[in-house]
Amino acid sequence: MELRDHYRAFRAGGATLAALVVAPLDAVRSTQQTIGAPYPLLADPDHRVAQAYGVYDLLGDGYAAPSVFVIDPAGRIVWSYVGQDPHDRPSAEEILSHLP
Repeated sequence: MELRDHYRAFRAGGATLAALVVAPLDAVRSTQQTIGAPYPLLADPDHRVAQAYGVYDLLGDGYAAPSVFVIDPAGRIVWSYVGQDPHDRPSAEEILSHLP
């Protein structure tokens, strides 16, 4: 998993990572253990957060589209990427280049 593999680079760049999963907490905990992510996976079972960011069910599959949001210390979105299919994700290097 690319984010996991580049976690130290994100931390060195001053970033805090978190991943949002449109699933119940138990499923998210299981996923966290399976993939061994060093950052938190957050449960969004009622998809409120995904809807608030405008990425819920964009692909017609009942999930959040793969998305990345870079949020500055003031809470502003300074860069975002919303995938056009389940495998469309920016590289870690691209995300790192957009850190404030």
